[in-house]
Amino acid sequence: MAARAAGSITMSELKGGPTQPEVCAVALSKLGVRPGDTAIDIGCGTGTVTVAIARVAERIYAIDMRPEAIAVAERTIADSGLTNITLVEGDALPFLEEIEEIDVAFVGGSKGLLQVLPLLAEKRVRTIVVNAVLLETATLAIGTMRERGIFSEAIHLQVSRSADLAGKTMFKPENPIYIIVGGCRQC
Repeated sequence: MAARAAGSITMSELKGGPTQPEVCAVALSKLGVRPGDTAIDIGCGTGTVTVAIARVAERIYAIDMRPEAIAVAERTIADSGLTNITLVEGDALPFLEEIEEIDVAFVGGSKGLLQVLPLLAEKRVRTIVVNAVLLETATLAIGTMRERGIFSEAIHLQVSRSADLAGKTMFKPENPIYIIVGGCRQC
């Protein structure tokens, strides 16, 4: 796992990102980041959510397996001017096994979810938020959280934006997203 130098990929070229501002706002509200928190962003993609979390948390670890995502996230983080972010390229599981304390976890990627969620529960993470675009990923996250006794709620969020149509206003929908919330608030 290592940080990488920025490449030539633009944000629009990165599959799956960036997280829409409205979706980010709801996810952050559910995450409940507090000053002094140590946070983790698993599957950080463009780094948009990472930067939003870093504005409140004391420190955040942003992890992604894709070199192209790391390159984009690196630029997003640099542009933010924040210095409390550690960017990690690689699989989240070995990193999670090493880190001792995590207060909040945002999971934007679905790879390894069956292993990641139980590990976060074992580490007694206060709040876990999973953003999923696939119904199957949402179902997997809900089921795994229920099995561990950490499931709180699931939200289906649809954002639509105004667009011009023959001089009139219509709404064009963005992709819907599922936000699954859990954690060890009472663990």
